[in-house]
Amino acid sequence: MGQLRPSGSAHAPPLGRASRWLRHDARFDLSASLVVFLVAIPLSVGIAAASGAPVMAGLIAAVVGGIVAGSLGGSPLQVSGPAAGLTVVVAELVSQFGWAVTCAITVLAGVLQLVLGACRIGRAALAISPTVVHAMLAGIGVTIVLGQLHVLTGGAAEASAWENVRDLPAAVVGLNPAAAALGLLVIGMLALWPRMPAKLRGVPGPLVAIVLVTGASLLLALDVDRVALPDDPLSAIHLPELPDGQWFAFAVGVATMTIIASVESLLSAVSVDKLATGHRSDLNRELVGQGSANVVSGLLGGLPVTGVIVRSSTNVRAGARTRASAILHGIWVLLFTVLLVGLVEQVPLAALAGLLIVMGVKLVRLADMAVARKHSDLHVYLVTLAGVVLLDLLQGVLLGLAVSLLGMLRRVVWARVRVRTGDDTDEDGRPRCAVIVEGTLSFLSVPRLSRVLTQVPDGSAVQLELVVDYLDHAAYEHLSAWQRQHEGTGGTVAVDEIGAMPRQRSGLPRWFSPWSHWQDTEHEERPLIPVPRSQHDHVLRPLVTGAQEYQRTGAPALRPHLRKLAGSQQPHAVFLTCADSRIVPNVITASGPGDLFTIRNVGNLVPDPGPVGDQSVHAGVLYAVRALQVPTLVVCGHSRCGGMAALLADRRTMPENDPMGQWLRWGEPSLEALRAGHPIAEHAAEAGWSEVDQLAMVNVAVQLEKLRAIPEVAASDIRLVGLFFDIPSGALLMLDNDRLAPLADTALTG
Repeated sequence: MGQLRPSGSAHAPPLGRASRWLRHDARFDLSASLVVFLVAIPLSVGIAAASGAPVMAGLIAAVVGGIVAGSLGGSPLQVSGPAAGLTVVVAELVSQFGWAVTCAITVLAGVLQLVLGACRIGRAALAISPTVVHAMLAGIGVTIVLGQLHVLTGGAAEASAWENVRDLPAAVVGLNPAAAALGLLVIGMLALWPRMPAKLRGVPGPLVAIVLVTGASLLLALDVDRVALPDDPLSAIHLPELPDGQWFAFAVGVATMTIIASVESLLSAVSVDKLATGHRSDLNRELVGQGSANVVSGLLGGLPVTGVIVRSSTNVRAGARTRASAILHGIWVLLFTVLLVGLVEQVPLAALAGLLIVMGVKLVRLADMAVARKHSDLHVYLVTLAGVVLLDLLQGVLLGLAVSLLGMLRRVVWARVRVRTGDDTDEDGRPRCAVIVEGTLSFLSVPRLSRVLTQVPDGSAVQLELVVDYLDHAAYEHLSAWQRQHEGTGGTVAVDEIGAMPRQRSGLPRWFSPWSHWQDTEHEERPLIPVPRSQHDHVLRPLVTGAQEYQRTGAPALRPHLRKLAGSQQPHAVFLTCADSRIVPNVITASGPGDLFTIRNVGNLVPDPGPVGDQSVHAGVLYAVRALQVPTLVVCGHSRCGGMAALLADRRTMPENDPMGQWLRWGEPSLEALRAGHPIAEHAAEAGWSEVDQLAMVNVAVQLEKLRAIPEVAASDIRLVGLFFDIPSGALLMLDNDRLAPLADTALTG
């Protein structure tokens, strides 16, 4: 994978930057640029042919995209050029306005991109739903495939996808066998290329397929249509023209090209950031670079330019380090266009059709559909795809955005309300009934809420479960009025606000709700007060309500991870800590199921083994070392520890057979170390820690030494780590030599 190298200070002399590039990066960028050049040639020619534009327009766009966008863009490793994503748009514009006017549209689209980049709204394009973008590309892929199937049979693509589908049977009946064979051969080679040996895969598959099939067609003297170029390549360069009329359609074309070219370029830049370590794109500058390239390409008679993920990913994987690779690839395309363009005229159109069919199929990704389905956006995907194929690209995208927006609004303002009744009764003989409200409960949901609440039998014992993230005033008033009305019929209403954090606790993380929340209702501003049916129910309420919230929100999220852990466990650490309820190992280490093998007791102590000792801690440690081969063993103490306070108060004052006193004898070595002036205690005293906390810190070090003395631990390469959790501040400290330091200041070695 390529690594981005800094280009040096903006004030460094040009000769210095060039010298540094030649020493460090030139060989990597040069080889990568040649690989990208070999990929770009067949793709540029094929996209131009599919767009209905002059074939030279694709090569011009590749040159300009490499040199201009590569020099000015904000994503140094991105490679720009003609893209399949704009094929349908360009084909429609060429059909409606002609090529010269399409070039003018490209120029104006570039100007708009320059304005957008100057206004620094590059990241705004990322607000477009990925589902819509993926469906747009899939629709383009389907359209390309439908059109190129006609070319593969020896004919010509129709103006619309519907016409291509309608006339496909006739095209198959009248196919040119030679053309079809060449196209199918290209498709077969590209399908098999990823399975070839690694050394062969180093050569771009599209280049190999086109060269071999072209050579075969020449050797066999096959009568097939081939690429047509002007005698003078420079004659393809001409100024764009404005239309004689249809100004509204012209403006729509400019807007469509601007939006699609910008979105595709920015999304490609974001993808490059994920591929290249240390790479970060300036999206506003990237818009400026793409706009400049489109202005130049349109003026020279080239196709529109966008950032292209196929060429960009090839560039990264080939080892490119700076923007010089993209620029050099444009220079190689320029030299090819001037010196060797005659070779392009030998390429059969059916071979390019096979290449484009493969590209089109790759744009339809089943993984994108699966993601859309996972996020309940499959309908958005299908509507957008159908709109792009059956209408046109702009209308399809707008239709997808509209459906996506409506879905978002529905999720925001819609609440799910249902009633669940049973045959059981409470202790007073009232029939039990549950009303579950999920989502956002606003005034828009009040009519449906009212309709559902009418299904609740009068005089019943109702459990109202509010699994909501927002409750507006109208819904609150309606629920309050209904509660009073229902209680007036002799019924009861117990309200559980499951999943909603109380206002005074709104700063807590959303991923857990303290059980005290389920009981602390005396400060609530709402009159929806839970009514416990009995003292027994009141005691169990936190447990039951918390378990209900877990079943609704936690279990679905954890289930895929737990399935992976069902067969075995491979924890990263043994975590020996105190039984204190304020210490939650998985919370303070941001870990999850399967990460920690936890052992807890009062004071996080390690008893001596043997007949008079406690075997439970040793059994847990030995199982983790022998069976689980855990690489780390952690002892975690904490501030204000009750066990340490009892040690300081002298456990011997406790009754002789008191279990607490018997247990705390294993902490006496820590107390002796404190009184002997342990270095950790001295540092803690200087820092202002209390005597109880000093003892807790010393205790961590002493228990680590006791663990280190276990033969199985000593014989292994397990790492021992000491931690200390300060409850009031939430700070986690690590034992570093003879002191405890914040984790951020501790060197993680070994």
